[in-house]
Amino acid sequence: MQKNNAALKPIGGYLELELPTGNEYYPNLIQLNTGRNALEYILKQKRYSKIYIPYFTCDALLEPIKKLEIKHQFYSIDEKFDPIINFEIEQYAGFLYTNYFGIKQEKVIELSNQIKNLIIDNSQAFFSEPLPGVDTFYSCRKFFGVSDGAYLQIKKKLPKKLPVDISVNRFSHLIKSIEFGVEGGYQDYQTNNKDLENNEIRSMSKLTQRILSSINYDECAGKRERNFNFLHKHLAEFNLLKFNVPKNCAPMVYPFLSNDSHLKVHLIQKKIFVATYWPNVFKWTKKGMYENYLARCLVPFPIDQRYSLQDMFHMLNILRHFV
Repeated sequence: MQKNNAALKPIGGYLELELPTGNEYYPNLIQLNTGRNALEYILKQKRYSKIYIPYFTCDALLEPIKKLEIKHQFYSIDEKFDPIINFEIEQYAGFLYTNYFGIKQEKVIELSNQIKNLIIDNSQAFFSEPLPGVDTFYSCRKFFGVSDGAYLQIKKKLPKKLPVDISVNRFSHLIKSIEFGVEGGYQDYQTNNKDLENNEIRSMSKLTQRILSSINYDECAGKRERNFNFLHKHLAEFNLLKFNVPKNCAPMVYPFLSNDSHLKVHLIQKKIFVATYWPNVFKWTKKGMYENYLARCLVPFPIDQRYSLQDMFHMLNILRHFV
């Protein structure tokens, strides 16, 4: 008698969490648990003796660098967020560049033709496709309602099979945000951020993968692009950060730069929760450095798929009181 494998699957019981069935955006990339671990994966596989990283980046990237005891050297960016390469890149060193806000894909393409051991941090550029042959990683929770998850493009995988991550204990802030709003889940969100520190490299959890397979990516990208273009149309003349808006671009945030270092505080008091990119930059830089100025004065306005044009109008009306 032929064995019926279907009988191994449980039938009945309580109803599970229901999510639409679809596909991930990057089904052919390596699925990992965090962006910082995606960088660790690259460093382990490529065995770089050194890595160049921008001053203007999250300190989470230093975690794998310190863990692997790899030398690192900071470099500066200019007012276009392009790297200032006024040094010779060592032969066996990696060079990490951030696709800032998801609007620097043209610079990514340019650097790919100039730098051999280029690493692209697309944590802020989920919808920017990886370039062939360029090591590239993504952080999913920067764009979607997941607690973790990352994608990695690299030519050769590590030989060791990775354990699968478990995300169920990191999920509470996402549930609480539905019941109590974002503020109600913020403490759990901070706890989750802490929990992601110093984890081993693991494959993406089944929960995170399932959620990422349920997302309407075309709709998300369309709303981000619409909101970004709307804000840029109304704020470009006041924005000290000058840039060309790429076509078919779905950025992470709208970056608004002013000389008012208190603007973020004013907005947060009005319940427009804008982040600081990044607090660690104050420790790494001196006050006169451009990166220090960015950390103080750059305001990243949320433009993601949760928000309508009416929400963008609301932010503009509040901003007009301070600009």
